[in-house]
Amino acid sequence: MLFLDYNPALTQLEYEIYHYISQHLSSVSKMKIKDLALATHTSTASISRFCKKFDCDTYTEFKVNLKMYVASLVKSKTLDSDESQTIDFLQRMSQPFLKTRIDAATAILKEKSLVLFIGSGLSETIAEYGALYFTDLGKAALKVDDPSNYPIDWFPEDILEKTCIIVLSISGETQEMIRYLQKLNQKKCQIIAITNSENSTISQLSSLTVPYYIERETIYKTSNKKDKTIELTSQLPAIYLIEKIAKRIRLSEEIF
Repeated sequence: MLFLDYNPALTQLEYEIYHYISQHLSSVSKMKIKDLALATHTSTASISRFCKKFDCDTYTEFKVNLKMYVASLVKSKTLDSDESQTIDFLQRMSQPFLKTRIDAATAILKEKSLVLFIGSGLSETIAEYGALYFTDLGKAALKVDDPSNYPIDWFPEDILEKTCIIVLSISGETQEMIRYLQKLNQKKCQIIAITNSENSTISQLSSLTVPYYIERETIYKTSNKKDKTIELTSQLPAIYLIEKIAKRIRLSEEIF
């Protein structure tokens, strides 16, 4: 609710204050407490109690948090309709660098009997899509549902040698994925990272990285917690690369 990541318990009067603020976000952040009380037909004491429900000791603190919240909303709207990053990525697909990486990924995967996809957050959904897409094109693939508890230590060495892991991560710094890959590095298992940058930790832990290099888009989860963000970066490059590599594998098998 507003800049909180939970819904505080409000009275009927406080809900009326909340509705007014929600409909006048920009103007309220500039209003004095007595002006807001007048506009909501309440009192300054009621406004002060309302602010405390939003973890603010004073009305001034509430206005500061509200301003940051409004700024985060503006940022998300600005990024919402930017297709230039995707267009730029598609144009770069014909360049030698990406073509070489895709060819290398294809060469690794076509020699493997099993492909395991892993991802966290939104990337987990893309991992599931990747496993289904590979399977539909005739390549045995599965999504790892819970990397933190996955029994990789139980895999016989001969199966691991015939398995390739495809890890999906926009930032390349997802801690859950990093811990999982650190375990995998102790095994004879090749890892392909599809991520935004090859300078990331996940990239360094992988046998091969296919980076797509687009500008990351994030907004703050709550305006007063700058360390918590929501990832808005497009997953279209990751989906495109998954489909491109899967088709290349299928074509190479049909040729032979």
